[in-house]
Amino acid sequence: MAVPGWLERLRAARKTALVQDGKRKIHYLFEDGKEMAEEYDIKTGQLMSRKWREKNTLGASGKWQVEVGEPTSPLLGALESELITESSSNPVFMRKDTLSSFQWRIRNLPYPKEVYSVSVEEEQRCCVIRTTNKKYYKKFSIPDLDRYHLPLDGAALSFAHANNTLIITYQKPKEILAAEEQLQKELKKIKAANSGEGDCKTQ
Repeated sequence: MAVPGWLERLRAARKTALVQDGKRKIHYLFEDGKEMAEEYDIKTGQLMSRKWREKNTLGASGKWQVEVGEPTSPLLGALESELITESSSNPVFMRKDTLSSFQWRIRNLPYPKEVYSVSVEEEQRCCVIRTTNKKYYKKFSIPDLDRYHLPLDGAALSFAHANNTLIITYQKPKEILAAEEQLQKELKKIKAANSGEGDCKTQ
């Protein structure tokens, strides 16, 4: 089984921890220079956010790319955001997991549930959202399954629609649940820094 591959990378990474505002913040620095920052709810162990950053060709740190959690909004006051602002009625796609499933929410989708179909494309290793009225189409991958080299399973996928939001749920496979449980035990052993001035600051 290929599961240890990703777990070994996490174990080998340089990690710093910070406990702040009811969250445990973990910063990973991998051998290839990539960085990952995660935030967990201290009480539940629930993953709140995950971001990635890598160095550009000149060796400077790039921008944080959000994988889980609220998408980062562009800095207000920047010239571009004054000239081209995204419409507040545009669909907003974000991932917000639960302990037992990967979950995505697409806000600002007002159409009734029967308009949507969500399916798995096994060969392309992605999920696809389609609408019968041709108003929305989206392909997205599940990086966690890729990292653990696990197949996509259409039976694990479901969706609901409420309050103009499409909620897509993919039940986590048992291999990932077991690996996450193991990782949580290891993360709790990391001594957390007391101040907010450590490597964990991702802003």
